[in-house]
Amino acid sequence: MSLLFTRSGSKVTTKKDKRFMAEVNASPLKHFVTAKKKINGIFDQLGAYTQESYNFLKESYQNVELDPVASEEQVLEVKGYLTNVAGISEILARRHMKVAFFGRTSNGKSSVINAMLWDKVLPSGIGHTTNCFLRVEGTEGSDAYLLTDGSEEKRSVKTVNQLAHALHQDDLLDSGSLVSVMWPNSKCPLLKDDLVLMDSPGIDVTTELDSWIDKFCLDADVFVLVANSESTLMQTEKQFFHKVNERLSRPNIFILNNRWDASASEPEYMEEVRRQHMERCTGFLVDELGVLDRTQAGDRIFFVSAKEVLNARIHKAQGMPEGGGALAEGFQARMFEFQNFERRFEECISQSAVKTKFEQHTKRAKHIAEVLRQIMESVHVAAQEQRCLCLEKREEFRDRLEFIEKQLELLTEDYKLKIKQITDEVERQVSNAMAEEIRRLSVLVDEFHLDFHPSPVVLKVYKNELHRHIEEGLGRNLSDRCSSLISSSLLITQQEMIDGLMPLLPTAARAQIDLLIPRQCFSLSYDLSCDKLCADFQEDVEFHFSLGWTMLVNRFLGPKNGRRTLMAYSDQVPRAMPLTPVNPSMPPLPQGSMTQEELMVSMVTGLASLTSRTSMGILVVGGVVWKAVGWRLIALSFGLYGLLYVYERLTWTTKAKERSFKRQFVDYAAEKLQLIVSYTGSNCSHQVQQELSSTFTHLCQQVDVTRENLEQDIAALNKKIEILDSLQSKAKLLRNKAGWLDSELNMFTQQYLQQS
Repeated sequence: MSLLFTRSGSKVTTKKDKRFMAEVNASPLKHFVTAKKKINGIFDQLGAYTQESYNFLKESYQNVELDPVASEEQVLEVKGYLTNVAGISEILARRHMKVAFFGRTSNGKSSVINAMLWDKVLPSGIGHTTNCFLRVEGTEGSDAYLLTDGSEEKRSVKTVNQLAHALHQDDLLDSGSLVSVMWPNSKCPLLKDDLVLMDSPGIDVTTELDSWIDKFCLDADVFVLVANSESTLMQTEKQFFHKVNERLSRPNIFILNNRWDASASEPEYMEEVRRQHMERCTGFLVDELGVLDRTQAGDRIFFVSAKEVLNARIHKAQGMPEGGGALAEGFQARMFEFQNFERRFEECISQSAVKTKFEQHTKRAKHIAEVLRQIMESVHVAAQEQRCLCLEKREEFRDRLEFIEKQLELLTEDYKLKIKQITDEVERQVSNAMAEEIRRLSVLVDEFHLDFHPSPVVLKVYKNELHRHIEEGLGRNLSDRCSSLISSSLLITQQEMIDGLMPLLPTAARAQIDLLIPRQCFSLSYDLSCDKLCADFQEDVEFHFSLGWTMLVNRFLGPKNGRRTLMAYSDQVPRAMPLTPVNPSMPPLPQGSMTQEELMVSMVTGLASLTSRTSMGILVVGGVVWKAVGWRLIALSFGLYGLLYVYERLTWTTKAKERSFKRQFVDYAAEKLQLIVSYTGSNCSHQVQQELSSTFTHLCQQVDVTRENLEQDIAALNKKIEILDSLQSKAKLLRNKAGWLDSELNMFTQQYLQQS
């Protein structure tokens, strides 16, 4: 229902609200109804809140990504509260105001209830009529029916006489049985307001008072002692309520002196009898039971005629005057007294029921709300503390990541420069060592020993083995000169790299750095490839006279001019080609069956054609010498020349050929090896660079592992912080909900419990 507002903003209540407020003001029982509705609503909210809190705590406790912010004990405690709240909510939903009527047999208990119900619902009459407990309760339907203990069968309300009337022996129930009379709310205003009326057998016809109290009285809000005004309070009645008073703390007791219409027959004693009954009832309530003080007792003792009121109300319901039901004079006073009893009764039972039915549950709800608030506060604080730690760790990880990146950048530049310096030094050392070894190549070649023969097949094998010997020897000598120093420098640099990058490595990698970065014994590889380098070497192991024209031309004119002279002669007199020139840069020399004299003549002719002036000079000088020394000296000279030729010819053995071969090879190989000095040095420096770069790369890979671990840790912390933020917000919200529920319970206490 929407609300109306005035221009000033004040709320204007609707007709429905006014009608509801009028009903509340009209019937004190509405106080209980509204209180019940309010407390049920609060407990519904408390139940939902407890369920939400339990789910939140359980999820938080089982979250494996976080350190626990909630304990298992808290989860179990809230789970227990969840069960408690559900149980209390179920109880509250069934709560109603209960008034129990007790008295001796035939005092009119059932008649009082019938008068309150405006209809003859319960069996009544002379003598012992009510044999068992009758519970009158409202129902929403239009049909009345009965229910018995342990049965869901709905019986006709007309069978109440057979079940509960003591005069009917068929289907008679014992005195400790309960029959529920479900009476339509539409027929009785009292029953609309969750009021239950309990009729009982006479307390003077049973000895089971204790069991009655335990079974039917402990949840009663008001007790009505229906006494007979024609007599006085009996010890049986007093004894029962003494037992009730022992079981309950200060029970609410009303005393109805029924059949007061009999006092009209003796009007002269009416006031004295009334005063006598009042004094005795007051003494019982105040002095014996101690449930009231004397100022309150007057509102708990009434003088009525239930039968008279019932008749009057039935007449009124049938459209007849109320006075038609009067049994004696003074009807209006007795009617007013009964109505006053109902008003006081309604006020008392409403206030009492609210307090007795809801007070303890309200306190329990406040306790649960407070405990949940404290739990949510502790979760909020724990999440906040854990979040602060995560923020500190994340900042620490970010600082370390930034430090690692900067440090790695600096170390990378530093080690790049150091690697360049080392590789340059290695290239210089290897180049110098190789140049020195090339100068000592003849010694290495002289150390080679293998059977030599000038035949092509043997020479091929000889050259292959010589190439292997030269390559192994040079490699060994270079290794002896350089490898130890280079390896030592390499190990020192590698250790410097490890020491420099050690703080940046993962903790696990520091303990097993040798496994992660295997450093085997490093050795340089000098790949000289002598077989390929000297593949085009052509030896010349043929005999050449040292004073022959060929040798003289080469000696005095130089290899190039000598080659030109020989090539000029070769064009004039073609001859077969020799095996190999002395120098690979020289063309093949002419060789055949020509005599030494023919060779000399041809050489002179060649020389004359090449340099005519030189040839003419020689001839002039020769003529002058001939004239000066004579033919004998010339003959002697030629004889010595011939002897020298013969000697050299005879000494041109295989050993001489081998020495000539080695000498030619040394000259040729030295020239070729000199070409790869720079290449070999660069190759060795590259090997060192590769080794150092490989070590540094392995270290950097481990540093990358550290960086990845830090980035993963930061990402995990970010996720953790996000979860903790959510937990904080949720815990704060639930904490505030607990505070709101507490305020609702406080308002309920102020509105309904403190007033009572």
